[in-house]
Amino acid sequence: MSETLFRRLLIAAAVFFSVFFAVVVVPPLIANPDIWGAFAAGFVNPYSSGYSTDVLVCWFVLAVWVVYEAKAYSIRHGWVCLLVGIVPGVAVGFALYLLLRSKQLKKTSKNA
Repeated sequence: MSETLFRRLLIAAAVFFSVFFAVVVVPPLIANPDIWGAFAAGFVNPYSSGYSTDVLVCWFVLAVWVVYEAKAYSIRHGWVCLLVGIVPGVAVGFALYLLLRSKQLKKTSKNA
């Protein structure tokens, strides 16, 4: 896969999820701005609880990865991706991190 295609697919995934999130989540949140209630609604049944737990654990895995690579490879600004991983979601934060990481590693390898 070419690097350009890789970047385009990551951006497309992040944009798709951001638009989906905005269309599905933002209107009810505007109507009832209860953040904790919205979070708890992700755990209303066993199926949604499973998906919600998966998302939370994926964010934690991303956080561990970001912290590790900050120390091991000097990848900077990963914390921004963790914030974006909270809202709108891990899909966007992860895609952003991969783009950021790819750019920084490419720059590092050119300097070596």
